[in-house]
Amino acid sequence: MRISEVARRAGVTTKTVRYYESLGLIAPARLANGYRDYSEHDARLVCEARELNRLGIPVERTRPFLECLTNGRDHVDDCPSSLAGYRDAIDDLTLRIEELTARRSVLARHLHEAAHRNSRVDASGIEGNAAGAASHLTELPADLPVPEDDGAAAHLPGRAVPELELPDTAGGTVSLHALGEGRSVLYCYPLTGRPDTDLPEGWNSIPGARGCTSEACDFRDHHDDLEAAGATHVLGLSSQDTAYQQEVVERLRLPFPMLSDTGFRLSAMLGLPTFEADGVPLYKRITLVIRDGVIEHVFYPVFPPNTHAQQVRAWLRDNPAT
Repeated sequence: MRISEVARRAGVTTKTVRYYESLGLIAPARLANGYRDYSEHDARLVCEARELNRLGIPVERTRPFLECLTNGRDHVDDCPSSLAGYRDAIDDLTLRIEELTARRSVLARHLHEAAHRNSRVDASGIEGNAAGAASHLTELPADLPVPEDDGAAAHLPGRAVPELELPDTAGGTVSLHALGEGRSVLYCYPLTGRPDTDLPEGWNSIPGARGCTSEACDFRDHHDDLEAAGATHVLGLSSQDTAYQQEVVERLRLPFPMLSDTGFRLSAMLGLPTFEADGVPLYKRITLVIRDGVIEHVFYPVFPPNTHAQQVRAWLRDNPAT
């Protein structure tokens, strides 16, 4: 057969067929007029070499496999030399995986260090040269969509806080039903962004999603004011695990603990509103003022998030405990 027919059968170009011939993998006969005459066996060798190459075996190293066929075996890997070729290819891939894994770890470390180097934010503002590094987390878009009240929190005022213990970033647990006398502020939020991690797709367009970092900073900056207004405890709560939250507490220097509710247990007990982003369930932004084990007041929806702590402080001052 002609070279074009071999190339068609194998799904390669005629240039590839010529390359295989240059390596000595195939040796077509010559006609009297000098044209190459490829046999069925040649066509199969080209096909087998292509398939082995797709597995990651360099074409130059397919010779033992093709010789196995040429020597009368039914399959390219019926010979000991073929099995050795598989082992060599596996060893090569293992080495490449190890090298790539090591390289990936180095890149991840550089990303983490670079992203966090200037991202610590304290009550006096952003440290040093951090303005550019942290602004994408602390600054809110001017066109941030305003969440609407869908009535998902109307049933909460007057409800008793269920018996529930959740892990906190202080290394212990917090019993929500036993916070003690006085008022406690529990603000639930979706997801605090990290400087080395992209926010979920479309995050800015989801009403009530963007602004968790700025909300945390507002509660941090007005923590003393909240206590002066009558808040015995200030607590944040989200569905991220404690290790994730701990990084946020340290980076933002929060003076209060975060509670982790990865299983949405509080939501199940109280019917707190949630939503999904990129297929991941998250808490909607909502704040509960708890007094003596009962939900006294609810802020929902919360907007804007970057001044929400001041909204809570104003309510506490306007509604002193008697």
